[in-house]
Amino acid sequence: MATETTANPSTESETALTQPWNVIVHNDPVNLMSYVAMVFRRVFGFPAERAQKHMLEVHERGRSVLWTGEREKAEFYVQQLHGYLLLATLERAGN
Repeated sequence: MATETTANPSTESETALTQPWNVIVHNDPVNLMSYVAMVFRRVFGFPAERAQKHMLEVHERGRSVLWTGEREKAEFYVQQLHGYLLLATLERAGN
């Protein structure tokens, strides 16, 4: 007697929603470095040193992971960053 194992779709979707997501800001040729650091302080409440560190990472490496956590809050952060005209995206953490 063979036993088949099937994935439970509701469990898979629940797992996908609970997996952590990264909020990433990408470098762009438009925004000033001081402006980008100011946005990081406003959106994430970072102290000046941390905002500066992420801004330099964006400038030198082309991107920086600013926050990791639940998808809904990550989407909210990306939307806020877009409101400041920064190029921001989401990606699953661990990719």
